[in-house]
Amino acid sequence: MERHFLQALDIARQQQMKMLELRAAVSLAKLWSHQKKNVEAYKLLSEVYGWFSEGFAIKDLQDAKALLDVLREG
Repeated sequence: MERHFLQALDIARQQQMKMLELRAAVSLAKLWSHQKKNVEAYKLLSEVYGWFSEGFAIKDLQDAKALLDVLREG
């Protein structure tokens, strides 16, 4: 499954589709969190989330922020 999320990230980056990249990063970060890889999950997701400067009312961005908060605490 990790391989598929990494592939999705790569494709989204190649196509410069930031929202799809965010979705893939959230999915991969959740997987890594379950695998106790919180540092890696936080680093990946914070880099992608950091690209956004507006649209924070969008559910995808809210979900990413909530996950970042959990990863930061854990």
